[in-house]
Amino acid sequence: MAASEQLTAADKPQPIDLDRCVHCGLCLNACPTYRELGVEMDSPRGRIYQMVQVSEGKAEINPGYIEHIDLCLACRACETACPSGVQYGRLVEAARADIEAHVERPWHVRMLRNLVFEQILPSRPALKIAGTAMYAYQVTGLQTLVRSSGLLKLMGKMGRIEELAPIAEMPQFYRMYGQTLPAMGQQRYRVAFLGGCMANVFFARLNEATVRVLRRNGCEVTIPEAQNCCGALHVHAGLREPARALAKQNIDAILDGGYDAFITNAAGCGSTLKEYDELLEHDPVYAERGRQFVAKMKDVTEFLASIDLNQTDLKPLDYRVTYQDSCHLAHGQKVKVQPRKLLRAIPGLTLAEMPMSDLCCGSAGIYNIVNHELAASVLEKKMVYVNSVSPDVIATANPGCMLQLQACTPAREEPARSSRRGTAGRVLRKRQLSAFVLKQPLLPVQTTAIAGK
Repeated sequence: MAASEQLTAADKPQPIDLDRCVHCGLCLNACPTYRELGVEMDSPRGRIYQMVQVSEGKAEINPGYIEHIDLCLACRACETACPSGVQYGRLVEAARADIEAHVERPWHVRMLRNLVFEQILPSRPALKIAGTAMYAYQVTGLQTLVRSSGLLKLMGKMGRIEELAPIAEMPQFYRMYGQTLPAMGQQRYRVAFLGGCMANVFFARLNEATVRVLRRNGCEVTIPEAQNCCGALHVHAGLREPARALAKQNIDAILDGGYDAFITNAAGCGSTLKEYDELLEHDPVYAERGRQFVAKMKDVTEFLASIDLNQTDLKPLDYRVTYQDSCHLAHGQKVKVQPRKLLRAIPGLTLAEMPMSDLCCGSAGIYNIVNHELAASVLEKKMVYVNSVSPDVIATANPGCMLQLQACTPAREEPARSSRRGTAGRVLRKRQLSAFVLKQPLLPVQTTAIAGK
């Protein structure tokens, strides 16, 4: 056994879920990897067929099977396309857990996974140290030196990680943990905000903007001290037991606080947070608590679109904006209308819908690092649709999407709305990006703009 000694039969792909697939093929065109590769085994239907063979003992968990499962972006677009209600996200996560339980990975891979999933993501001190070190690396000019030296090209995937790394922000959002901030004006709701893990270091200003928006709209906001990483990356990697431990910690930290809603501003996190009931469905103590937690879990766009917004603070913004659906918000959480409703509420803003707005951008957690070439190809196709509507700004609802879109082209100095008809959008530097978000008094929608090719 490898990573998960405690894997149970219930953690493997279940026949009741596998049997829902009628092999109609309507999912094929929705699948980014099938669109790129044209290989049946790299489609949802093909992967489910392989899962069935493994489940029935007709095939082994071999390198070929692992490769096809690992190449899946887990974007869940196939769920939206499926007429039979196949819960593909549940299946692929279970397949990865099954792989993790039966495959002994190379020692260096085990060490790296242990470092990331067990030593850094769940550890507040480790993230604080890593964030501080990254901040020093970036502001001292060392990053510029390393990038200009060509060293990153020799570092493989580690070099790719550096290239995609967001700007570390000081002060970190961790300083807000344990605080309860009053509503601005009449209090209408009490909410708990989940700051995530990496977002506390790299998207601190965005988290602050989210809290401020909630307060301006009548929410008393608590940032629970005992919360931790949501476990999304653990679930996607097949590490179910560590994910369950994090889920229990978050449930205990938030559930009994008497809140009207639990809020996240990261779609990837939200998708997992809303599935704690599935993750803990066989736990005798936490199954019911998981269901209660999920009932109050909301994406910030979902929550804001459901209440009467404070319209008095909105100022006109002369931007042409296109909205990129985050996969785990659109397909995992079925939230598509709400972000657009918020964008349309901004005076002066023009919302230009791109074709295939819910096609994956290629981020998918750490997919754009471990499968860089395929992720880049997926992004290239996405940019064709983006550029077709000539936006000043791309709005999205997930940090991973934001970073992937920013990585498409080098940053430029000009403001986003200069000569907006001249090219298919302009680039905001990452620091300008944070400032752009902070200027919005009501909408903490994550935004970026990227130049046309």
